Amino acid sequence: MTPGAHVIELGCATGYYGMHFADRCAAYTGVDLSPDNIAIFNDKIVAAGLTNVRAAVGDATSLPEFSDSSFDVVLCLGPMYHLPPEERLMVFDECHRIAKPGAVLAFAYINRLGVIGACVHDDLRHKYPNAEANKWVFEHSTDDLRPGIFFYTSPEEMEYDAVQNGLTPIKNCGLDFFFAASAIDKMSDEQFRCYLEIADRMSESPSCTGLANHALLICKK
Repeated sequence: MTPGAHVIELGCATGYYGMHFADRCAAYTGVDLSPDNIAIFNDKIVAAGLTNVRAAVGDATSLPEFSDSSFDVVLCLGPMYHLPPEERLMVFDECHRIAKPGAVLAFAYINRLGVIGACVHDDLRHKYPNAEANKWVFEHSTDDLRPGIFFYTSPEEMEYDAVQNGLTPIKNCGLDFFFAASAIDKMSDEQFRCYLEIADRMSESPSCTGLANHALLICKK
């Protein structure tokens, strides 16, 4: 992200990233399905006196209000969590369309195998693994408790879909690792400092990405 960049964030919620990046780019546009989220974001924009940030209600699967090749950076940090495969493809297509040649695009997503890391969490392993959860996660790629709200994928599938939509993956990194969560909660401060180095190395390693609960695919157009 450069001072002259035009940035769009799809699934911006109440504007956490928009407020964080406002002074690092020329223009920041936030789009979210929820009018309530956008209302809160707009209140923040007004309160901060920002003139280079705007927020609007919109759908990441269809963005006719934005012209082709309009943005230097395209952030999609939430929609892929909640979309089935066919709608994820629509998002990839729209992100490719509105991105300028050479633009950087970032897609956050949830891994099937990372979610199953709940099996070793102290608070959850009394229930997991179980056959019903395996069926929902592996056969339907969705959550066993709230089917149709969260959808899961994999690094390989995300990269394949990105390439099919004309994007070039440049990095695919894990962000958090569910199987370590309860152990981390019990660490001393010194152990946690050491763990952060381990976590950074795991996040940098493609061989670990599929085990992360959340992951981030970074591409270029």
